[in-house]
Amino acid sequence: MVENVIWPAYLDSTLSRADGRRVPQDLAVEEPTVDEIAKAVQQIGYDAAIERDKAYSRESWADRGRVVVRGAEDSTKNDLVQAVAAYVVAMRE
Repeated sequence: MVENVIWPAYLDSTLSRADGRRVPQDLAVEEPTVDEIAKAVQQIGYDAAIERDKAYSRESWADRGRVVVRGAEDSTKNDLVQAVAAYVVAMRE
C-alpha cells in the first residue's frame, strides 16, 4: 500500500517554497495543525494517521508532527496536497 506523508509545512503560508511550502499562497494557511490536515484527508476519503513526534527536515526545531495518508494510489502527491490544502482553507472560513 502506498503511503503519502503530508507535513504541516507544505500548507504553511508563513513559509516560502524554498522553506517547504508546496501549495500556492492562496491555498496556504497560517500554522496548519496535523489535526486539521487529518480531518481534511478524511473529508477527501482517505485514511489518515497522525504521527505527532515527527519533525520536518527543513524545520527540525518545530515538532509539528505529520499526517500519513493511506489508500491514495489514485492520486499524485501534488494533487493530494492541493486538495487537502483547499479543504483546510474551507474549514477555516
